[in-house]
Amino acid sequence: MPKVDLIIFGGGVAGLWTLNEASRRGYRCILLEAFELGSGQTIASQGIIHGGLKYTLQGMMTGSARGIREMPLIWRNALKGEAQPDLSDTEIRSHHCYLWRTDSVSSRLGMFGAKMGLRVAPQKLSAEETPELLAQCPGSIAVMEEQVISPQSLVVNLSATLRDQIIKYDPEQLSFLLDEDKQISSIQIPSPDGDPLTIKTAAVLLTAGRGNEPLRTLARQQPGSENQVMQKRPLHMILVRGALPQFNGHCVDGAKTRITITSDTDSQGRTVWQLGGQVSETGVKLNRLELIQHAARELSASIPGINLSGLEWNTYSVDRAEGATKSGLRPETPQILKEGNLLTSWPTKLALAPRLATDIFQHLDEMNVKPTLEDSSWKESFSALPRPLVAQPLWETAENWVTLGNLNLLEDVA
Repeated sequence: MPKVDLIIFGGGVAGLWTLNEASRRGYRCILLEAFELGSGQTIASQGIIHGGLKYTLQGMMTGSARGIREMPLIWRNALKGEAQPDLSDTEIRSHHCYLWRTDSVSSRLGMFGAKMGLRVAPQKLSAEETPELLAQCPGSIAVMEEQVISPQSLVVNLSATLRDQIIKYDPEQLSFLLDEDKQISSIQIPSPDGDPLTIKTAAVLLTAGRGNEPLRTLARQQPGSENQVMQKRPLHMILVRGALPQFNGHCVDGAKTRITITSDTDSQGRTVWQLGGQVSETGVKLNRLELIQHAARELSASIPGINLSGLEWNTYSVDRAEGATKSGLRPETPQILKEGNLLTSWPTKLALAPRLATDIFQHLDEMNVKPTLEDSSWKESFSALPRPLVAQPLWETAENWVTLGNLNLLEDVA
């Protein structure tokens, strides 16, 4: 019967970052993923390593801004290969994001507030330095050294050297075994010969996003008797592809980011924009076609003079799974719930994965879960088990793309 120090459920950025750090510290650690690595919140994210900008737009230093403002330097060093985990093979879409505003008093206040107390603060650009795309925008244009990475490339990078510790499992055939103290003593998953494989463990960590809820219920074996510990805040994001420049930035309107644009190149060589920010929160109340029309109007208002003809549009929905708060608002820091030797965690933002991992190891230390790794022979017990693939970017799997011309025809028919 194989024995490990830690079993992680969930192959997104939180689980993979923690797996890397646990392995580096000498823990016998495996990660179990039910679907594809990165599927869910990680692959759906825009890949921005936020430095706290959006949390200071009210004109004050918030708890969220304080919690995230150190992250860009941690990521930057890892992306250079100068810190662990070594992320030097991760694709960097851009080393900076542009910041501009709509022409309103509240926007001007928001731009001012964005400079408060940040390690990465906006730097005003001259007219000559302003990108052509924003040439007709009113007011000042700034740039922030917020890096934008490819989430898929990050997942590939984080999992590349640890594939022998990453296992694909069937959630319908997963069991948790408890000891007399109601602690998790082991889990069971199918083995290649069809018999259950029992894996003993000192601790279990859930980093599966919205999948944390059913996993926690199964692990605790107390269905229907729990208070809400997780909340979901939905987004309805927009994809646009075609003759567009590579561009990454935030249009600020008062205390909100009116629209956030990140870009990449698809497998056919087309530029693809992901649109988030307020437009994706508003989009939760709209159907797919309504959101595309709304997003087109928002782009035209945010970037005067932009040419939207011939572009193809699509949308996707994703739930941001977080630790529950009394107010229902987004938590200001990563969340960890400790129940015996079960840890349930939510990073809140992709950029906060390093801080979540640090907090997890503090909990493990307090639980007296210590590294026991002496050699790598323990991994042989898992060599015949299936391995998950890495999820594709959303624009590679999206179907039924539409143009604005097609939408107008649909409106006429309606």
